Amino acid sequence: MQRSSSLYTLGFAAAVCVVCAVLVSSSAYFLQGPQERNKVLDRQRHVLNVTGLADIGEALSAAEVQQRFDAAIESRFVNIETGEVLTPEAFREVTGLDPVTYDPREAVTMPERSTAAPARNRAGVARLPIYERVYYVMEDGEPVQIVLPIVGKGLWSTLYGFLALDRDTRTIRGITFYEHGETPGLGGEIDNPRWKEQWEGRKAYDEEGNPRIEVIKGVAGPPEEEPHKVDGLSGATLTAQGVSGLVQFWLSEAGFKPFLEQFRNQRSVA
Repeated sequence: MQRSSSLYTLGFAAAVCVVCAVLVSSSAYFLQGPQERNKVLDRQRHVLNVTGLADIGEALSAAEVQQRFDAAIESRFVNIETGEVLTPEAFREVTGLDPVTYDPREAVTMPERSTAAPARNRAGVARLPIYERVYYVMEDGEPVQIVLPIVGKGLWSTLYGFLALDRDTRTIRGITFYEHGETPGLGGEIDNPRWKEQWEGRKAYDEEGNPRIEVIKGVAGPPEEEPHKVDGLSGATLTAQGVSGLVQFWLSEAGFKPFLEQFRNQRSVA
C-alpha cells in the first residue's frame, strides 16, 4: 500500500487512535486505585483536623494519618430514617455490603440504596443514602466525639464536609469541608482556619432541641453570649446561607437528629 494513498492515511490515523485510547484507558485504570486511596486518606486527615486529633496544616505522612486515625477513630453506620446505628460487622451482615468500600456518595445514585430527600430541603440535596457512615472518637472504650458527614449546595458547588459534636450531641467541636468549588477569597473562606475556629464551643441546638446554629451577616459574639451564631463570610452571603442550610438540615429530623437522640438517651441511661 502506498503511503500517499487515502487508505493508508486512514489506517495510520486509526492505529494512532487505538494506541492512544489504550494508553489513556490503561492509565485511568492503574491510577484509579491510588486516587481512591488518596481520597480516603484526605477524608481521614480532615476527620483528624475537625476533632482536634491533628492540627490544621500539620505535616503528616500517609502512615502517620492512618496510625492516628486507627488509634482513636471507629466507624459506625447510621440508618438515616430510623437512627439505628450499626457496627461495621453488623452493617455487613444486615446489608451484605463491604463496610470498608461502601461509599454513601455512590449509594445516592442507586434507588435500592437511597431514598428521596424531603422536597425543597435546606441542603438542596435530592436523595439520601439509607446508611451513612459516621465516626466515633474513642477514649477508654467510650465515644467522646461524633463526626457527622455533611453535604449541601453552596453558591457554585456542592460542599462536602464534616461536623464534629461533643458527646452531649449539642456542643460543636469543629467543622471542615474537604471538597467544594466555591470562589477563592469569597465563599472559599470556609477553608480559612480562623473562620472554622469560630464554630468551636457553639451550640448546634436550642433548648427545645431545634437546629439553630447559623452563619450570620457580620460578626458574632463569643459562644457564651451568642451560642447559635457564627461570623459571616464577607462578600459570600449565598455560600454562608448554604452552609447554614446544610448544617441545619443534617441536624434535623430528616438528617441525623433521630440518631443523635438515641445516642444521647443511651449515654444518659448508662
